[in-house]
Amino acid sequence: MQLEHATWFMTVLMSALSIIIVGAITTAKRGRKLAIRRIPGLAAIDEAVGRATEMGRPILFSLGLGGLGIVTLQALAVLHHVARQAARYGTRIITPIREPTVFPVAEEVTREAYRAEGKLETFRPDDIRFLSTEQFAYAAGTVGIMNREHVASIFLFGDFYAEALILAESGHDIGAIQVAGTPQTTQIPFFIAACDYVVIGDEYYAASAYLTQEPTLLGSLIGQDIGKLLLLVLVLTGLGIATVLGVAHNTAEHNFLLRWLGG
Repeated sequence: MQLEHATWFMTVLMSALSIIIVGAITTAKRGRKLAIRRIPGLAAIDEAVGRATEMGRPILFSLGLGGLGIVTLQALAVLHHVARQAARYGTRIITPIREPTVFPVAEEVTREAYRAEGKLETFRPDDIRFLSTEQFAYAAGTVGIMNREHVASIFLFGDFYAEALILAESGHDIGAIQVAGTPQTTQIPFFIAACDYVVIGDEYYAASAYLTQEPTLLGSLIGQDIGKLLLLVLVLTGLGIATVLGVAHNTAEHNFLLRWLGG
């Protein structure tokens, strides 16, 4: 980040935040247990995979409409975790793809998940399916898979737009357990209305740390939370000081006017 035009206060603040994050990462790497609060949507992943396994029906995992950005990368981290669970229990996982650049990455992430569980021979490349780059053609194709394959569990993680309610309603209609997560705030209400569990706001970006418990990711997450708390304290302190100074200034002006008017 360029700090050449920053004020001294911003330079000190950015340095303090950097030190906090690096310190938290170092602490986590040294083996200290860092706990983060339970996120119901992510904790429900095992339940959703288990339900599909018990019913002997597939899982569907949609990565949304986004390309290879931070949102899709987080979704791919969740896909890797779900695919490992599916491989462990011998459950099919079907991943419909909309963005061509995401297709080979999703295939490799799923293959690596099966390899990590020692079940590479059961990996089915045909279950990573490119559908269409068109928004509603992709939605229609995904809904078709839901119904033809009689999926028991559905995961919707990534960038979703107007097709969000179509997918969520269709999953609800077939009786699938649904876990959804997106940073698109305009679509979250539709997921809340139709899905069983929804990952909201910063919880979405905490997914990879929560699921993997990897020290670097956990340390970074905890460090950012401490930084946010520090910023909140500074904002509240600033508001308090500004309020006190404002009242004092207004009182002084009032007294001056009274003297000037002979009051």
